[in-house]
Amino acid sequence: MSVIPIVELPATASEIPAASPLRPALWTAPEYTGSTAALEAKEATLAERLEAIASRFYRARFASSLAAEDMVITDAILRGSAALRAGIRVFTLATGRLHAETLAMLDEVKAHYGYEIERFTPDAEAVENYVRKHGLNAFYDSVELRKECCGIRKVEPLNRALSHADAWLTGQRREQAVTRADLPFEEIDEARGIPKFNPLADWTEAEVWAYLKRHAVPINALHAKGYPSIGCEPCTRAVRAGEDVRAGRWWWESRDSKECGLHEQNIKH
Repeated sequence: MSVIPIVELPATASEIPAASPLRPALWTAPEYTGSTAALEAKEATLAERLEAIASRFYRARFASSLAAEDMVITDAILRGSAALRAGIRVFTLATGRLHAETLAMLDEVKAHYGYEIERFTPDAEAVENYVRKHGLNAFYDSVELRKECCGIRKVEPLNRALSHADAWLTGQRREQAVTRADLPFEEIDEARGIPKFNPLADWTEAEVWAYLKRHAVPINALHAKGYPSIGCEPCTRAVRAGEDVRAGRWWWESRDSKECGLHEQNIKH
């Protein structure tokens, strides 16, 4: 029987007054203190990167988590040229354990851009076998069982999503985690033998939020509730002000193991 780790964060205890010392201050989006010209230069470089990828490859795919960084890239693609919009298809991994707020983003994107993000879901039999053998929340019991769950709900659907792709993109940034500190703009996905691009690798968190605000991009409602990084509901918690932005992801694990298998190369770097 899985034991759910205790979250010492009363983020959902609405009965505690907001000003109470019992409720810790939660993460909020950082303020951008740079110049408009610097941000515009960053945006121009992003647009150039995306256009270059779209012209270089025939079947480029962008894997979106529907969180902040990925909405920057989604917006840049969908507000870009017709060739860019057609050249990089956006998809998401509907794991079966996502927050309602994350799923709501699919309708937000469709309403805002007139674009339907493709969904890839896990194999139902594999999920059923995992739950029958280990339990619904067995991922709390060990890193191995957590990675097995991620493999079923994320990695296998990603493999299907990229089965005909000749390149793919992510919203990873170097600032996000120790496992991403050396993240390059372009790398080779060794598992699939295709190029993998990280267009926001050199962006700061403040630049991400400045872009979202500047272009009135739809954002996941969980960000306003103290969630800087968003994954599956049972594996994500709100983050205290000053904590690492990925502290809420698999919070019961060591920070140097916090990858789900989608970006396993990060641990090898």
